Amino acid sequence: MRLRPNLAIGGALLGFVLAVAAVALVWTPYDPVRTNLRRRLRPPSAEYWLGTDEFGRDVLSRLMTGAVTSVTVAAATVVVALLLGLAIGLAGGYLRGWVDRVLGALNDTLLAFPGILLALGLLAVMGPSRWGIVLALGLAYAPTVARVVRGTVLSIREREFVEASRALGNSESYTLLRHVLPHTIAPVTVLATSLFGWVILSESALSFLGLGVPPPAATWGNMLASARPFMQDAPILSIAPGAMIAACLLGANLLGDALRDLLDPRDRA
Repeated sequence: MRLRPNLAIGGALLGFVLAVAAVALVWTPYDPVRTNLRRRLRPPSAEYWLGTDEFGRDVLSRLMTGAVTSVTVAAATVVVALLLGLAIGLAGGYLRGWVDRVLGALNDTLLAFPGILLALGLLAVMGPSRWGIVLALGLAYAPTVARVVRGTVLSIREREFVEASRALGNSESYTLLRHVLPHTIAPVTVLATSLFGWVILSESALSFLGLGVPPPAATWGNMLASARPFMQDAPILSIAPGAMIAACLLGANLLGDALRDLLDPRDRA
């Protein structure tokens, strides 16, 4: 931790966001969806630490609830992307032949679309919802995982210990799961950390555009969208969710860089 400040800073930032989300699961200062028009646009004070929004709702409570939404959506999306990407990358890289060509064509087709554009198209069909975002972003980011996994598998499948496993009579599925899959853990772990930050940003962008979790549920993206008319009179309404998004992105990128350095065997040589 002392030798790698990016590990300490990234872990602290992401730990802070996760801690906020954990606390919000059991407690918030006020009901995040309860309105009180007589207390609208209050500045930060001892009663409302981050003030109130245009409907008199406590900004801090909504910020904490938005952390729960962002963290759960990001975690679920990363899991979906990893499962799909691992399946495609392992099958294509290990089996090769027509399987690799078919999966590669499918993967390249999905990669041709920007992730956020693909998610926008899917959400336009499915409608805005929490699990619609998870599915849309999971499909959007799975090709990136598949490409990383496939490249790793291609470099591992011809190694001596894989040939030895085949020579011992082990099945192809056993060799794949026992000797090839573990070597994909390091690059996938680094990629998953970066994906967490990318998904936070994408989910906020979709919510900002009105295709995220439907109101009155609080998300950082729809908080930013609703704060646009009040950026001069109540700048805290946009600063607070923007700071949380920035903290997530910075923390994920720093932590991903640190994990890449730690898990790179050339760096340990």
